[in-house]
Amino acid sequence: MTSVWESLTVDAHDPPRLARWWAEALGYQVVSEKPDEVEIRQSAERLPGIVFVPVTGAKETKNRLHLDLRPADREAEVERLVDMGARHVDVGQGDAGWTVLADPEGNEFCVLPQRD
Repeated sequence: MTSVWESLTVDAHDPPRLARWWAEALGYQVVSEKPDEVEIRQSAERLPGIVFVPVTGAKETKNRLHLDLRPADREAEVERLVDMGARHVDVGQGDAGWTVLADPEGNEFCVLPQRD
């Protein structure tokens, strides 16, 4: 027996705002919005989703789980995401071939180069 990946849950100070930011970043849509959670997906029928839930505590360390994005044009995508409110962060990546950004609430994610 195996499990089906239903969703990834993200703790957020402002779940609706962060969900909408990620929906725009990924080309997803909000499929459910309740007082205690907001879910985004590529489409209402397609899993997995990303669920944003409210928390009061501050983020204190580097995420132990993060998203890797692989756009067709890394430099253009990094510029677009920064224009949307992401920021460059250093998590010790050095001069790696990818860019590490953080979303508006500080959650790190990577923008990878194009595949060969």
